[in-house]
Amino acid sequence: MTSLQLGGLAVDGLSAVLLVTLAVVLAAVLVFAAGERYRVRFYALMLLFAAAMAVTVTATDLFMLLMGWEVMGAMSYALIGYAWPDAGRVRSADVAFLTTRAADMGLYAAAGFALAGAHSLRLDELARADAPWRDLIAAGIVVSALGKSAQLPFSFWLARAMAGPSPVSALLHSATMVAAGAYLLMRVHPLLAATGWADALVAWAGAVTALALGAVALAQRDLKQLLAASTCAQIGFMVLGAGAGSVGGATAQLVAHAAVKSLLFLCAGAWLAALGTERLDGLRGAARRHPLVGAAFGVGALALAGVPPLSLWVTKDEVLRGLPAGLLAVALAASVLSAAYAAKALFAVVRPAEGAGVRVPVLGQAPLVVLAFAAAVLGVLGLPAVADAWRRLLGVPDEGGPGPWVLVLSGVLAVLTVGVAGAVRRVPAPGWAAEWLYLERAAEAVVVRPVLAAARALARFDDRVVDGAVRGAARGGRWAAGLAGRRVEIRVDGATALVARAARALAGLARRPQTGQVHLYYAQAAVVLAVLVAVAVLAG
Repeated sequence: MTSLQLGGLAVDGLSAVLLVTLAVVLAAVLVFAAGERYRVRFYALMLLFAAAMAVTVTATDLFMLLMGWEVMGAMSYALIGYAWPDAGRVRSADVAFLTTRAADMGLYAAAGFALAGAHSLRLDELARADAPWRDLIAAGIVVSALGKSAQLPFSFWLARAMAGPSPVSALLHSATMVAAGAYLLMRVHPLLAATGWADALVAWAGAVTALALGAVALAQRDLKQLLAASTCAQIGFMVLGAGAGSVGGATAQLVAHAAVKSLLFLCAGAWLAALGTERLDGLRGAARRHPLVGAAFGVGALALAGVPPLSLWVTKDEVLRGLPAGLLAVALAASVLSAAYAAKALFAVVRPAEGAGVRVPVLGQAPLVVLAFAAAVLGVLGLPAVADAWRRLLGVPDEGGPGPWVLVLSGVLAVLTVGVAGAVRRVPAPGWAAEWLYLERAAEAVVVRPVLAAARALARFDDRVVDGAVRGAARGGRWAAGLAGRRVEIRVDGATALVARAARALAGLARRPQTGQVHLYYAQAAVVLAVLVAVAVLAG
């Protein structure tokens, strides 16, 4: 009989990188949030959220992975709907939660298939399963990972996640939930490659998401929505790397993107708190009203655009290493869109405009400086000596770096795109992409409305049938108790008293012959004997 060992946690090079990234971003976000004076409940939820991510990245089997996965999803729901008296925010939390939960069913299915086909839940043993179990395991993991990382067709839930506080967006979009799916795909790349189809599917899913959601980001007029769509697009590069076998490049992209995106969301949160708007037209000149926040946002936006020598220029090109011509063309087009929507956000906040200065708490300024520095310098991960050490740390020493022509081409495209965006002053926006490709409408019809309707029906059934039955049983018990007290008990007491009186009368009769005189006892014995003789004679 084969024994099944569960509950493994371990730290290797890949998980260590993710843990350090999580710790740095979490510290920066919490310090920024301290200046906003959130309640203790907020910090408790944030810490549980981060702890679940830590369990996810250190899990060595699907059992522990599912535990972290589930808690992370639950905490994201609580944080997105943090301002629970606002029905709109709760509705957004519902949509985000139900969408990711629908995709998460794939991970449960994968665990079942792993038990059936591989007789193990260990992540490093999944590739050893025989067909068709190996393909079923891979399919379940791919669906779940794409849903968690807001890749097509699940991308729209990230727009709803913007209902949460800005520090939540900064953490969720950088080093936790949306990064978890990409991380999982990197972790199980041997399984994807063993199927012969899953790696290509994942690579194309990432590339198409990077391109399509880049167009969505370009169409947004709200800064947080633009940043949300750009998160889907940038995570798409990580998913592309995981499918194409560039684990080192995808991990570098994840780390650099965590610094860039948390920085941009915290800057957006500072402007929202000071100016009360997220609209790009309302943020005109915001960068000039507080130079430090403006400078930090400028570094983050230029890094997001892929402008040399900032971080994402190098890490994104690490992902593009060795791609087939079709994938490379899609990825380069997505890179151009990255530069376009980053430039759109940057020029919206730096153009001159009248207005009072923006006041940002001192606690909120320090994390911006640290994250801006990281966004600027993490490109060193592409330097030959550093890149070799990086790949050895991650256990992929045989992966190569990007070719010089890819670095030059992507850098030139980014600079040209930013320059053109600045010259035209109004970046063209594809109107067809403004509504997030209408994916939410489809999900509302297929998932959200049916599930919420079923939940309401079950709630009514519980209130009217289950709860009604319990209340009816209670009322019946009280009625029966009253009936017994008023009618039955009186009669039972009367019968008991009658029996007692009869017994007392019989006892009195029995005492009469007990006189203590011997001749009476003999007389009684004689009478009894005569009766017995008469009975015997009559019977004979």
